[in-house]
Amino acid sequence: MKILRTLLPFIVLSLVMTFQAHAQQKKTFTQEADQAFEDKMFNLAIEKYEKAYSKVKKNRIEKNRILFQIAESYRLTNNWKKAEQQYKRLDKANYQKINPIVIMYYADAQKINERYEDAIIQYKRYADLAPNDPRGKIGIESCQMAQTWKDNPTRYAVNPSDEAHKELNAWKTINSKEDDFAPSFAEEKGKTMVFTSSRENSTGGSVDDWTGQAFSDLYVSTMSSKGDWSTPVLLDDQNVINTDGNEGASCYSNKFNTLYFTRCSSEKKKVLTCAIYRTERRGKIWSPPEHVKLGTDSTKIYGHPAVSKDELTIYFASDMEGGQGGKDIWVATRAKKNKNFDLPKNLGTTINTPGDEMFPYLRFDSLLYFASNYLPGMGGMDIFKTVKVGEKWSSPENMKSPVNSAADDFAVTFFPGVLEEKGYFASNRKLKSGKGGDDIYSFLKIPLLFTIQGVVKDDRTLQYIPGATVKMVGSDGTSIETKTDKRGGYAFDKTQVLPTTSYELTVSKEGYFSDKGRETTVGLEQSKDFQIDFVLSPIPVKPIVLPEILYDLAKWDLKPQYQDSLQGLITILEANPTMTIELGAHTDTRDTDVKNDTLSLKRAQSVVSYLISRGIDPDRLTASGYGERVPRVLAKDVNRDGFLFPSGTVITDDYIATLSGKPHQEAAHQLNRRTEFRILSMNFVPKAVIDTLAKGKIEVVTNPKENILGFNPLEGDAFEATIIVNGYSANFDYDKKATEVTVSPEFAFNLLTKGFISKPDFVGDASKALSEGSVADKAKINIKTMRIGDNTITNIEVVVAKDQKPSIKLGDPIFNKIGKWRIEKEKSRVVFE
Repeated sequence: MKILRTLLPFIVLSLVMTFQAHAQQKKTFTQEADQAFEDKMFNLAIEKYEKAYSKVKKNRIEKNRILFQIAESYRLTNNWKKAEQQYKRLDKANYQKINPIVIMYYADAQKINERYEDAIIQYKRYADLAPNDPRGKIGIESCQMAQTWKDNPTRYAVNPSDEAHKELNAWKTINSKEDDFAPSFAEEKGKTMVFTSSRENSTGGSVDDWTGQAFSDLYVSTMSSKGDWSTPVLLDDQNVINTDGNEGASCYSNKFNTLYFTRCSSEKKKVLTCAIYRTERRGKIWSPPEHVKLGTDSTKIYGHPAVSKDELTIYFASDMEGGQGGKDIWVATRAKKNKNFDLPKNLGTTINTPGDEMFPYLRFDSLLYFASNYLPGMGGMDIFKTVKVGEKWSSPENMKSPVNSAADDFAVTFFPGVLEEKGYFASNRKLKSGKGGDDIYSFLKIPLLFTIQGVVKDDRTLQYIPGATVKMVGSDGTSIETKTDKRGGYAFDKTQVLPTTSYELTVSKEGYFSDKGRETTVGLEQSKDFQIDFVLSPIPVKPIVLPEILYDLAKWDLKPQYQDSLQGLITILEANPTMTIELGAHTDTRDTDVKNDTLSLKRAQSVVSYLISRGIDPDRLTASGYGERVPRVLAKDVNRDGFLFPSGTVITDDYIATLSGKPHQEAAHQLNRRTEFRILSMNFVPKAVIDTLAKGKIEVVTNPKENILGFNPLEGDAFEATIIVNGYSANFDYDKKATEVTVSPEFAFNLLTKGFISKPDFVGDASKALSEGSVADKAKINIKTMRIGDNTITNIEVVVAKDQKPSIKLGDPIFNKIGKWRIEKEKSRVVFE
């Protein structure tokens, strides 16, 4: 860590009398080395100590003391690799028994050299040797967090090189082989930057004995119209701001007409001091700098100013009395800009530590950034952020990797007047983009970018649904709609999906039940592309049995325990307000047709009344009584009262008669006593006011039986007739030679898209049988019911025939399943006996 940057120039030079005292005698290498170390001339001290070490032969205590001084010299000049080597030698020599601090410095060196696991071991040793010193535990915590932060970097990018942020490439021009640090902006558009540098040709032309570099000055670089930064030049060439001493660590007022900066004297044989000065710019001329008085002790250091927008508050770093140890962040206020500041106040233990806190930077007057080498961090100095809430500052937050590193990271500044988090900071990290010791690096917080996309498919066919409406409503009040493309795809881009927002997506399409999905970006710290796919269920054109709505024999009242079974239907009706339905009730075959018609109608009406009581418009509901005319066909296995009824079973009187025992038969009758619903339309216009006193439409449905099938004669014995497949009416071709039922791919796909068959009806893997827009050749499908005339056949396996033209082709085996039958060709009909 370089001298001006750490405010170490504030030391006492060797006085004249000291030289005179030694002028009469020749010093040993050890004495010369100790003197150089005392004078903070650490590079010279290392050279002298190494010569002194070779001269000491038998005095082990003295040799170890010299090793410790060498290690300290490397540490204080930021040569951490050499420092680690020396501390390791001292550890092997058990020097920690004399001074335990050597183990902590050994751990510090390993941490800064990014050997976190090794450093943890040494910090634990130090914690055992010095249990009252918190630095051991802090070091352990720092190493553990540093490795985690390094493995999981934040959204900040260091030195981003993309063309869109060309202004961040200033570091390419600004950095030199010497120290460059403490950047700040000199105008409101962020196109002029002032920074500190100890490069050659600085004012005075002499060399600082402590750094081995030129005395630091303030330099300036400007951005051209093309976005390129100019070669830096001295901020002023009149020696008004820059002097033979060290100048640096500056900040501008809110109007950018006043500059506050740090100046350190360079007078020989005197105590070196640093103070804060201010100067005003009038055109191209700077006024003579005025000393900003911040304390009563002129021997203390004052530097690194950060000024509020109204210039009535100043934050700075100082080692003045009353601090927490080392350098602290202080604050001073004043009533008017032309008045002196009141006595400073220490920011307290929330911010300051026994270590060093420096380089404060104030953003929006409520965010304070600073550097600390004591708070848990990644290496040397780390950059921290704290927020002012009322009159208090929050616990400092480490900016983590990649802004912070195992090296020293400090002196951050942000582009003025923008909310985007981008700017510059200084670091002595060793990267290819660096040129010297301390270099200036740019940073940019990559904005959070989110997208939501997906596809919408048909649940029955697994085909993409084009033209579906996808509506996205955000918790911020935004509402956006889009349509799916021909591949069923939809997308909301990064301009539509925002951070810290929750979204509800609703997908709708005529002929389908609507579906909803939810996603949120709240709490996310990384960009993400969300994939939300939807599978819409087609609105069925055939009746659906409502779950568990059962009736006692000859009763129609809706029992309370079955009202919950209607919740699913209520949800569907609420999600699809344009839907109208029929509630069809059925009885078993016992009792007369008239009584069963009346009973079924009352059962349907009881369901309708309940739905109306739950807020469903009566005009959307039709109550139909089917009596005993339509026996139930089971779509799946049903277990009732301990009896299993297989899928595909048609519960006719003939079937019930085959069941053994009255309980078994009674369970079958109970299955026929059911209520079903089917969709009538999807174009109902919802009303603002619902008439809850209406009862809906009521009707009894008759269903006359047929036992004769008419047909259209074809060539030979073939004919064409009507068949109802799972409730879907179609034409079939009779071929006496056909041994199995075959269907065309188009007919199979039509059944699929209209909801008369679904994925579970396919034999084997349905996804293999279904291709885009068709059904695969030789795919096998289980048909639950085929109705020919008044005869119903159940559980028939059909095969898709690729080149078949008739929708369905069947032969004698199917007719034989019905029973006795004959063809009356002259009358063009089939008679079933």
